[in-house]
Amino acid sequence: MTVSARREFGEGPLSRITAFVYTVLAVEGLLLLSIAPGYALLMLLDRDASNLPLAALCALPIGPAVAAALYALHHRRGDVTDLRPAAAYWRGFRANAGGVLRWWTPLLAWLTVLGVIVTHRAAAGVPIWWAVLLLALAAIAVAWSVNALVITSLFAFRVRDVARLSAYHLIKNWRGTLSQLSLLVLALGVTIFFSEAALALTGSLFVLGLLRASRAMTDEIREEFTE
Repeated sequence: MTVSARREFGEGPLSRITAFVYTVLAVEGLLLLSIAPGYALLMLLDRDASNLPLAALCALPIGPAVAAALYALHHRRGDVTDLRPAAAYWRGFRANAGGVLRWWTPLLAWLTVLGVIVTHRAAAGVPIWWAVLLLALAAIAVAWSVNALVITSLFAFRVRDVARLSAYHLIKNWRGTLSQLSLLVLALGVTIFFSEAALALTGSLFVLGLLRASRAMTDEIREEFTE
């Protein structure tokens, strides 16, 4: 009788909503904890081009932290009697941090170089059309990195396979790419009109939206490579 009552409680709609809210809040707290040192310093930096290298260094922990959040929210349980989001988060962090940093670190370095060139265009004698091209390359790199984060978080592929799949699905699942870009634009708007802190405090919601936007890509990869 006790087991039956517990199963009914854990499977009801209110319980599922409670489990969802609890998981999102728990992941948000863990995400903030993981990025806290670098993000705190990032918020203290002046928005000046000279701080781009330091900003990139501060952003280094963000990649593994977002990957862990993606993993935890993807594997979330709907049963309020069996919630372990912290265990899932740290399991995802341990499993994915190394793989993420292998491409996240050079990506940040490359974006920093592009940022320095564009912001010092006049001093470097870079023509406007070249600066626009560099900005377009940076935007493509950011869109690619979103796919790479999702794939690295949910699948065990080599870095070069992650790179190929991420690039392939930018075009193959273009609707998902547009949804991801919309989320990035929204995140940028939150940062500009409010603050970096506001973005961090809503980080788990953006991660959840990213999972939804990437569903077609992840379903296709799972069907082709894991089943």
